[in-house]
Formats: sequence, C-alpha cells, structure tokens
Amino acid sequence: MSYAKMAQVYDLLMEDAPYEQWKQFAEAMFAKQGSPVESVVDLGCGTGQITRRLAREGYRMIGIDNSGEMLTQAQAETSAEGLRIDWLQMDVRDLQGFSPKDAAISFCDVINYITDTEDLKKVFRNVNHLLKKGGLFLFDVHSMDHFERDLKGQTFAEIYDDISYVWMCEPGEAPGDLYHDLTFFVQDEKQKYERFDERHHQRTHYVDLYKKFLEAEGFQIEGIYGDFSTAISPCPDEEERVFFSCKKIEEK
Repeated sequence: MSYAKMAQVYDLLMEDAPYEQWKQFAEAMFAKQGSPVESVVDLGCGTGQITRRLAREGYRMIGIDNSGEMLTQAQAETSAEGLRIDWLQMDVRDLQGFSPKDAAISFCDVINYITDTEDLKKVFRNVNHLLKKGGLFLFDVHSMDHFERDLKGQTFAEIYDDISYVWMCEPGEAPGDLYHDLTFFVQDEKQKYERFDERHHQRTHYVDLYKKFLEAEGFQIEGIYGDFSTAISPCPDEEERVFFSCKKIEEK
C-alpha cells in the first residue's frame, strides 16, 4: 500500500468522513475510565484529522503514521492552527521508544490493513508495551459481514469538478480478504487531468478472533460497539463498523 500520491487528495476524498463521531466516541470511552486520560497516541493518524480534534480538547497527542506524505499534510495543518502535536513516521508493527501513555486509538479501519495474523498479534503486543497498566486501547475494524455482503465484487465511482475516482473491490482467497483497486483523475494547474492508481489490501476477522488475540496480549475487553454507538452491541459481527474498547491488565 502506498499513500504517496493519495496524500495529496486524501482530505478532499474524506471530506464527509465522520471524524467528529470518532472523536466523540473516543471521549465517551475515556470518560468511562477510572483514571484521567491525558496522553494519547493516534496510530495510523493519516493527515491528523482525529488527532487535531482531540488536541483541541486538551489531550497531549502523538500522531503516528507510516506515510511521510500524510504526516507532512498533518504537520502543515497543525502549524496553521498553532497546535502542539508530535508527529512520528513509524510502522505500527515496529512501535518502540515510548514512555507509558494513558491511551492509544486507531480508527478509520487502520487495523484492517494489518493483513497477516502474526503481524496483528505483534501490533496488539506493541500497543500493550506503549500503554501504562490500566491504559485504554480503542480501535475499529470493518466487520466480516460488511466486507462479504457490501464490498466484495462491488464498484464505486464519484465525479467532482477537480477529481474523480473509480473504486473496485476484489475478493481475496480467504473470507475477510479484500483488495481495493482505485483509479484517480486529478485536475492540475493547467486544467488537465493526471491519472494515478492505488492498490490497497485489507483483511478482517470475526469478533471472537480479535478478542482471542487481544486477551493473549494482556488486554481485557471493556466493551464491543457498533457504528459509533456507545451502547455495547449484542451482535457486533452484524455491525458495519466494529469498535473495541480494551484495557491493559498485564505487561506482555
């Protein structure tokens, strides 16, 4: 996966994304903690839309992403607002060098990009290491049902004045495996359109497997939610987007 060119148009394409709902969900989960949440790491922060929203509320934020281009965009916006956020280019599979933090978040299906199960376990272990005991880990994933029912084999397209795209969703070999083939046409300064292509690979699992991996890496599941609701979901595998709230209970 490469965000090199996509970083230039990411915020335009994500203009209607529910960033405020992610921020509100995080704060609702923070409020349920027995101790104050002050320091937060945003894993896979992209251009920092959620990171900056939480920073405005007074949280000490660190934004981590594997794309330098995304972080350049994030830093520019942060400077314009006068916010103080640490931006770090780092792969979530190789997190290291952090003092214990109160919470970590990873939203907008970042975890679905961890397509190897051993890597997924490693990411959960890394998050365990960066949190203090009792620290909170919040993340979301697309559900298996959503991938299989709503996305696989589908094609989506949008046409705007200065950008258009075609998005095709191809099934992988196993359930929960999905390839996103995206073709963009972006208008340049000369009113001509430049084409570029992106291929993204995502994978999801049933909720019970995520629970198994999290518990093996020292987390206690505090709640599993669906589609931004703060009421625990009775059937999370039937939701479109599944949210996990996990507390570190032991060092791994």
